[in-house]
Amino acid sequence: MRSLTTKHRTLLTVAGLLTTVAALPTAASAWEPTRPVTFIVPAGTGGGADQMARFIQGVIAKNQLMAQPVVVVNKAGGAGAEGFLEVKGAKGQPHTIAITLSNLFTTPLGTGVPFNWKDLTPVQMLALDQFVLWVNATTPYKTAKDYVEAVKAGDDKTFKMGGTGSKQEDQIITVALEKQIAPKKFTYVPYQGGGAVATQLVGGHVNSTVNNPIEAATHWKSGALRPLCIFDKARSTYTDKITADMSWADIPTCQEAGVDVQYQMLRGIFMGPDAKPEEVAFYQDLFAKVMATDDWKKFMQDGAFNQTSLKGDEFKAWLTETEGKHKALMEEAGFLAAPQQ
Repeated sequence: MRSLTTKHRTLLTVAGLLTTVAALPTAASAWEPTRPVTFIVPAGTGGGADQMARFIQGVIAKNQLMAQPVVVVNKAGGAGAEGFLEVKGAKGQPHTIAITLSNLFTTPLGTGVPFNWKDLTPVQMLALDQFVLWVNATTPYKTAKDYVEAVKAGDDKTFKMGGTGSKQEDQIITVALEKQIAPKKFTYVPYQGGGAVATQLVGGHVNSTVNNPIEAATHWKSGALRPLCIFDKARSTYTDKITADMSWADIPTCQEAGVDVQYQMLRGIFMGPDAKPEEVAFYQDLFAKVMATDDWKKFMQDGAFNQTSLKGDEFKAWLTETEGKHKALMEEAGFLAAPQQ
């Protein structure tokens, strides 16, 4: 009888443990994509956001970080409004994510399109992207001061500044630069993406650009372009040589060169409205794995990125503050859309 009782007790204990374990959350029960993830780029092909999205796509596939594939889709129409509105419409659809740049702020402010970053679910700031003043390497300008003085000495609107889109980051920086050459102005020439902007400068169709490092690095390495200054308060921290004799850290700040203009751009991830916490957590974990790879670290260095990374309330606070800064800059430049009636 004693042996039978012990046996029964053992069985009851095992059954109780199994019931308890079954009730606990497991890794298998956590959310993960069940079909391909659409990765929207609200910008054209070849630009910084597009390059980063496609690089991330490759890292995820190479390291098998996700069971489902990532499909990159460019939605550049309306200065990125096409892409943002699609993500806004993806309410409760966790298989759609977007990479953002500063047109997250400039497009709704400059066009009046019915969209705001608060319409989306912030997931992760990946990094901040720099801007560099570039000229064709065949020109005589060796410093930002040389170039600014040449523009000031030339006829008004003779010098062409190429940039991505209108009333966006590149044109905001251009307007800020015009304070340095007043009363002269540039002729601003908009293109659909940063890749096209760099190509136009290589071809001599514009006199300068303020491309992101990653958008012009290949042409700098080839000797076709020359960086004059970086629009940050401090020089880049990357000291590995990009060309035979220069690293990103060797590029002076524009302030050092007497051109007091600073600007950096968001590279971040968003989902549609009403994303569930477990869905956001999946992507935050995914991007943490991406950013831990050696490939990502090299990508950051090659593109001279500021590796600031935020999520949660810190990211939301940064977005709120940065939206306010863009509104002030665009109001000063006369870029704000007229109020809707």
